Amino acid sequence: MTSGIERGGVRVAADIGGTFTDVALIHPDGRIATRKVPSTPADYAGGVVEGIRQILAAEGVPVGAVSEVLHACTVATNAILEGKGAKTGLITTAGFRDVLELRRIRVPRLYDPLYRKPPVLVPRSLRLEVDERLDFAGRVLEPLDEGSVIRAIDRLAAEGVQAVAVCLLHSYANPEHERRIGVLLRERLPDAFVSLSVDVLPEMREYERTSTTVINAYVGPAVRAYLESLVARLAAEGLPERLFMMHSAGGIVDARTVMRRPAQIVECGPAAGVLGARHRGAAAGYRDVISFDMGGTTAKASLIENGALSRTDEYEVGGGISLSSKLSKGGGYALKLPVIDISEVGAGGGSIVWIDKAGALKVGPHSAGAVPGPACYEAGGTAPTVTDANVVLGYLNPRALAGGSVPISAAASRRALGESVAEPLGLSLDEAAHGVHELVTTVMTRAVKSVSTYRGRDPRDFALLAFGGNGGIHAASLARALGITRIVVPPGAGVFSALGLLYAEVETGASVAHPRRLDAAEPHALEAAYETLEEQVLAELGETRQRLVLTRAADLRYAGQAFELTLDLDAGRDLAQAARLFSEAHRRSYGYDLPGNPIEIVTLRVTGRLPRDASAPGHGRAVATPRETRRVYFGRDLGAHDTPVIGRADLGPVPRPGPLVVEEYEGTTLVPPRCTACLDPDGNILIALGAAAAGTARNPAQRSPTHA
Repeated sequence: MTSGIERGGVRVAADIGGTFTDVALIHPDGRIATRKVPSTPADYAGGVVEGIRQILAAEGVPVGAVSEVLHACTVATNAILEGKGAKTGLITTAGFRDVLELRRIRVPRLYDPLYRKPPVLVPRSLRLEVDERLDFAGRVLEPLDEGSVIRAIDRLAAEGVQAVAVCLLHSYANPEHERRIGVLLRERLPDAFVSLSVDVLPEMREYERTSTTVINAYVGPAVRAYLESLVARLAAEGLPERLFMMHSAGGIVDARTVMRRPAQIVECGPAAGVLGARHRGAAAGYRDVISFDMGGTTAKASLIENGALSRTDEYEVGGGISLSSKLSKGGGYALKLPVIDISEVGAGGGSIVWIDKAGALKVGPHSAGAVPGPACYEAGGTAPTVTDANVVLGYLNPRALAGGSVPISAAASRRALGESVAEPLGLSLDEAAHGVHELVTTVMTRAVKSVSTYRGRDPRDFALLAFGGNGGIHAASLARALGITRIVVPPGAGVFSALGLLYAEVETGASVAHPRRLDAAEPHALEAAYETLEEQVLAELGETRQRLVLTRAADLRYAGQAFELTLDLDAGRDLAQAARLFSEAHRRSYGYDLPGNPIEIVTLRVTGRLPRDASAPGHGRAVATPRETRRVYFGRDLGAHDTPVIGRADLGPVPRPGPLVVEEYEGTTLVPPRCTACLDPDGNILIALGAAAAGTARNPAQRSPTHA
């Protein structure tokens, strides 16, 4: 149960990345401070606590002054991507054990006859059937045979499973059989993590419900062990034991809630960054923004249109690119929970550079991570990475990163890239390194196009808000490839996902299947269903109706369609008006509507949000960097330049022409030739490319930032 957040005091946020753990602190007056420490994969909690310890010491803040700890992590995501989740069993209705294998008809590579889907998270030997059957309305066609359940549980116990998912046919309409299996599981397997679909996703669609329930079980033991360790470590440091976790839809909930439904944090780290991007973009005068987050392992993109986040409940994680799309399915594991619509590719600073059997240069998806890290760390890594290429090109400081806390060996980068890439391909070291840089840009355009071009949006109509440890380095190349002419690099860009946590509000939701025709729906039945969902939200958040903002919505579709649109639907609203609003939304999304076609309600939803009164983060102290000049290579067309290395504070309101390298504690921003950079009143670096740098942007009214 989550109670309200504390008001006042110092708030601390920590976000775990593949290479670094980022920590941000906000004082009661809105001032921020940041810290980067290496992630500790053996026990991620260690890096979080060490980062908090360091930032409190640097700011002179006593432990007792901390009122709130916020957190986002990659524990759930990594368990899926690396195939290192719990040994999981599945109990399902007789005849449905292969739902996970069958998935959906679509595959992401239509013309690849050798394409193989990722292995299912539960092998067939651990997917067991029980005798029972309900119809679509929840009526019992065949009673639950408890003997078959006990036999299944005993077999899973003999196999040593650590988690069990339960997903029965049509259980969303009648949870009785699933609830009984849950009781038996907890009696006979008390140490196993139990995941019931009626608790995780009580909605229609058998494959998506089964997959989501299995993901919840698969990541459950790892997430629970991690959070228990972190809470204990925080308590030992004298920090608040109440830990708030970001979930994938952009809100925060108590860590104890996450321990019960860990699938909701699979995309929590990227969500925090997008949340921060919306606030920072709007403050800078950009309501249409593409957020670009490039860290040590992955690159992520999300669309913010007219100041609103893009959310979805159809998401696939894994399979080379994590994204939401009705047209590209089957490449990953279906996760039907509310998430901010983020596209993610395996291209980060730690991504390993390699040559395939055909002699083609490749980047990722494998990453050197924090341990052993890129070759330039000299911590045991010998394979060249994107970071090593950036060191060779002069984009990164050849001596140290993160304010000197991470020593760098440029010689090690040159050696690794030369032996593994330049020499085999017959290229100079500069050409090989720049080839890596361009290849990474190509990979990252997939992520941006999947949330823009593939959704009917022109990326040239948006500003690119770049963050993450490597976002500022690659933003200009990515923007040029997409025709984007304006880039915003916010203060604290290298730890921006941690800063994004500070904007989050306590929020959770509940849903239930409610299949019926809209014109036959009874307002009192809708009201009763919504009130039940609201009580669930209130119980989970531990709040009263007076303090929460409760929002009602419904998933609607035309009869015969396979997918729905979500829109606000209050029980007191005229249902004929709801039908008109749905038809308008359908026309906006698909270009047509179907007048006279019956409309169906599929799912009812309630979201509860606790507005935050605390100050939003300001921007930290911009520190000037000792002036120096470094040789930087920008490719064959632009060549090598002796480039000034400056700090953010060295920029001013007057645009300054590139090339420039802006070095900060949290990260580096590259301003290539034919670009200009300036600092706006909020401390953002504004980079203009091409025509915009000359003052002739494609859409000046939209592109020129405004300040109140």
